[in-house]
Parts: sequence; structure tokens; C-alpha cells
Amino acid sequence: MKISKWDIFKTFFIIGLTTFGGGYAMLGVMRHKLVEHKKWLTEDEIIELLAVSESTPGPFAVNAATFIGYRKGKFLGSFLAVLGVILPSLTISVIIGVLFTQYGEIKLVNAALKGIAAGVSAIILMAFLNLSSKHKFSVVDILIFIISVALVFFHVLSVIYIILIGAATGIIAGLIKTKMSKDKEEEEESEDDVTNNA
Repeated sequence: MKISKWDIFKTFFIIGLTTFGGGYAMLGVMRHKLVEHKKWLTEDEIIELLAVSESTPGPFAVNAATFIGYRKGKFLGSFLAVLGVILPSLTISVIIGVLFTQYGEIKLVNAALKGIAAGVSAIILMAFLNLSSKHKFSVVDILIFIISVALVFFHVLSVIYIILIGAATGIIAGLIKTKMSKDKEEEEESEDDVTNNA
């Protein structure tokens, strides 16, 4: 299905306009808009998008918009998706920056910001629960997750090293799984040949 460039820009503009709290908060909105509403991505693809976007330098929102925009509209689609997703944030940030210098000390403003932060935390948690419920995690996935959380929590390694180790572990596990599946198929074919010859 061909997607118009205007639709790409409009979709990401709405995502940027209706998301508060940055990349992870945006994940829930992206999932709703791109998977459930637009059908541009599947559940598995949004998880892959998260992995790729977090493994490359730059903000999640920009990386995600770049990848999806290019996939749906090549270079121009990528440019319009990025423009759409950053334009609302840029505009609102400038306005808030001007107002905050004048009204930032007001207690009601500070209280509102704390309330927004709490609400964003709930949005991030719901995005995580929705994605994790749709994805079948293997034992290797769970082990990588637990070890990564421990390494981050205790500040043992830099995040970039954890990402690289996770990627390497995933590749090795995938190769082993492929090899085991191939060996099993060859074994079954060998048994079938013996049965047929008998």
C-alpha cells in the first residue's frame, strides 16, 4: 500500500504533539498509532525498532522516525517523519523556555511538572507491559535482560558495552539455535531414509 508523504509527516507530527516525557513515553503512542491504527508495523517490528533505535546514537524519537520514514517513503519520507516528530517538541520547548524563565518559581508550576513526570512514568510502564505481553521471550532473552539490569544497576559497565554484549550473545544464541534445528532436520531426514530403505 502506497503511503503519501503528507500522511507520514502528519502521523509523526501527531505523535510528537501528543507525547510527553521523551522517547520511552513515545513508544506507547507509536505502538498505538503505527501498529494498531495505521498498521504500518507489526508487534514484532515495533520491538525490533526499539532495539535498533536504542542501539544507535541519538534520541529514540528521531531514530525511530528516521527508520520508519525511510521504510515508507525513502529519503523524503525519512526527512518528513523526523521534521514532523521534532517540530511540536521544538515549538513547545521554546514557548515553555520563555515562560519558565518568568514563571518557573511559581509553586503551582513546579507541582504541575511533578504531576506530569508521574504520569509519564505510568505511560512508560504501560508501553513496556504491552510490548512484553505480545513478545515471546526465550530463556536467553530473559538471561540477557536480568544480567543487563544488574550491570546497569551496579554501574559495572557502560551502556554501550552492555548493548554490544547483548547483541553478541543474541547472535551466538541464534547461530546455535539454527545449527541445532539444522542438525535435527538432517537427523529426521536420515531416519526417514533408513525407514524407506527398509
